[in-house]
Amino acid sequence: MKIAIIGTGNLGSSIAKGLVKNKSFSSLYLSDKNTSAVNEFVDEDYVKITNSNATAVENSDVVIFALQPRHIEGVLKEVEPLITDEHVVMSVAAGFSIARIEAILGDDKHIIRVMPNTAISIGKSMTCLSANDVGQLKIELAKTIFNQLGTTMVIPEEQIQAATVICASGIAFWMRLVRATTQGAIQLGFEAEEAHELALQTCYGAASLLKESGRHPEAEIDRVTTPSGCTIEGLNEMEHQGLSSALIRGISASFEKINQIKKS
Repeated sequence: MKIAIIGTGNLGSSIAKGLVKNKSFSSLYLSDKNTSAVNEFVDEDYVKITNSNATAVENSDVVIFALQPRHIEGVLKEVEPLITDEHVVMSVAAGFSIARIEAILGDDKHIIRVMPNTAISIGKSMTCLSANDVGQLKIELAKTIFNQLGTTMVIPEEQIQAATVICASGIAFWMRLVRATTQGAIQLGFEAEEAHELALQTCYGAASLLKESGRHPEAEIDRVTTPSGCTIEGLNEMEHQGLSSALIRGISASFEKINQIKKS
């Protein structure tokens, strides 16, 4: 499979790292006007680095546009004459709808919106996919690519904005919770590195328990809370201080912001 990634910022580079790690391509073109951003890939087999978007498109079957919303329209117009009916066009630009892509490339092209997160670089992304009518024919191909880089879920396009908040922005939300736990551990007397390791492994263990057991979070919470114990004391204090409310309000605020971006 010949893949091109146009735009190699944080997300584009993360996708490239995941693809390289899994060797899931016959060739990979990385296109960016600032090629120094992807110098780490220069010695990788079958990876080509270029500042020509045209070259990347002409040498690919799948084109992943990993660009910010304010840049993608211009780049799509630039390469539009080179996009054929055989290409699969994927976009990770937040708030840039399939209809807007179709307006530039045509509704006869295979178009798929992809919303991964930066954990794609280590093969742990939660990636949501949504396609236009023609793109539905290639949705299994998209799943094949991104299932090698984590887990995929096919959703209606109207849910892509919400998925961006939960999965992409959500990485930052969970990082902040890990940081807060680390700070709490330091306050209890652990050295910074010890505190970080304790918080990190406990977070990883909690997620792994839920994923492997299939149980609801409250079921796992019940397993570690005892009457009049320290766990329930801590949980209740966190709720008194608004932990769950703050998370939900933050998610809602992020969703409102992404909808503003979509309208602009």
